[in-house]
Amino acid sequence: MDGQVKVAVIYYSATGITYQMAQAACEAAGEAGAEVRLRKVRELAPDEAIRSNAGWQAHRLETQDVMEAEIDDLAWADVVIFGSPTRYGMIAAQLKQFIDTTGPLWANGALADKVYSGFTSTATSHGGQEATLLSLFTVFYHWGGVVVTPGYTDPSQFVAGNPYGASHTSNNGEVAPDHVALAATALTAKRAVRIGTAVKRGLAG
Repeated sequence: MDGQVKVAVIYYSATGITYQMAQAACEAAGEAGAEVRLRKVRELAPDEAIRSNAGWQAHRLETQDVMEAEIDDLAWADVVIFGSPTRYGMIAAQLKQFIDTTGPLWANGALADKVYSGFTSTATSHGGQEATLLSLFTVFYHWGGVVVTPGYTDPSQFVAGNPYGASHTSNNGEVAPDHVALAATALTAKRAVRIGTAVKRGLAG
């Protein structure tokens, strides 16, 4: 329908932790009434590095049918939710490389006035979760986007504890996202859809 919000969930995941959170974001956005695209960013690591890690290799095979993100997905979307594991308190190079291709859209103002949000995972407790999300948000400020976070807008957030976005500690990929992390991811997505709907209607009025 004409007023339906379009959501792109764009992520990078090596062993599948962030992918599981991306799936939760897609499901929640769909339940909130959005049209949803799930997209992974292109892998940059060499094949020999991936083959040396059984979990990494298995996840690549598991998600081989997931389409790779293109900048057209950003142009299409009203709401964009990015997911990335933490790399020294910043997003993974694979997602950063994708973001670095968005210059033509940014120069034309095509990334402004959209709603953006994010989620992350780390190998260790804390491990740069908040720093990663805040560094990601810096990109959105440059784009002129509207940043939406879960905040402490639901009682579950006092358990999850991260007001900037959903996050999870995987113990080096051994612990899958639990109900707390998945609920925080769903809340993040649903809030992004709700605010995205209001922004889209307001701009059309």
